Amino acid sequence: MRARIREFFAAHEVLEVETPALSDAAATDPPLHSLECQYHGPGPRTLYLHTSPEFAMKRLLAAGSGSIYQFATVFRDNEAGRLHNPEFTLLEWYRVGVDHHALMDEVAALVRHALEDRVPSGPIQKLSYREAFERSLGLDPHSAPVAALAARARKNGLSIPASMPDDDPDAWRDLLLTHVVEPTLGRGQLTFLYDYPASQAALARIRPDHPPVAERFELYMEGIEIANGFHELTDAAEQRARFERDNTRRRERGAAALPMDERLLAALAHGLPECSGVALGFDRLVMCAAGAQSIGEVLAFPIKRV
Repeated sequence: MRARIREFFAAHEVLEVETPALSDAAATDPPLHSLECQYHGPGPRTLYLHTSPEFAMKRLLAAGSGSIYQFATVFRDNEAGRLHNPEFTLLEWYRVGVDHHALMDEVAALVRHALEDRVPSGPIQKLSYREAFERSLGLDPHSAPVAALAARARKNGLSIPASMPDDDPDAWRDLLLTHVVEPTLGRGQLTFLYDYPASQAALARIRPDHPPVAERFELYMEGIEIANGFHELTDAAEQRARFERDNTRRRERGAAALPMDERLLAALAHGLPECSGVALGFDRLVMCAAGAQSIGEVLAFPIKRV
């Protein structure tokens, strides 16, 4: 599969790169948990294992690399289960001069090339985040208040964590998405979910619709999220503000604030070209190819065997 993917990118003139796994900066996004280590050489300091190669790859884009891709071993603390391992492989790539809709089409083409006859050949499905919630739950996720989201979760018999906040609609949206909406997606066809709530933009652009939406997408196959992509934010000031908001939310949850990637922010200020990027879970793609039910079946050494 790696060979077929490299063949695909060679045909599309996308350059393979390699970036460091260690960084002085960490992922500030509250749902992500960076693993840290201590460097004892000259200039000893705390370093963080990357949760994605995104920041370093964007620095290459700002330096004029053009479209690039990478197979990256990445690390996330607090993640282990049927679909998660704290060490896993991301296939991440960035296409200069395209929006997220064009990138969705390329993701579908790459997945079909990688999986050959193991993926449905029919048309791909594209659903907005709103359409998916309306189909599965009969409500508009952008306008529904927390009380309505919570009532729908209880109506569907979901187990509500004791720590569930009563003032954060995104927490309830995520609960409904992962437990009710996601299992219906990608059944017999490649399905893309796009135009997420603006509050879930992370590193994506926000389009000023009514309401505003994040130009972000995810790919699903047989109820499993395979890829997460963005029409990339290029505004350094806005990205800094988002990092700062992330750290504020971390402190509010009793967690430590984390160092922002100043080198990424400098690269954005220098000038990131118009581009879209996507991170695809390579191990999950292998799961689909092998008909496996858990990520541990396709890893030589999952966390319980290292």
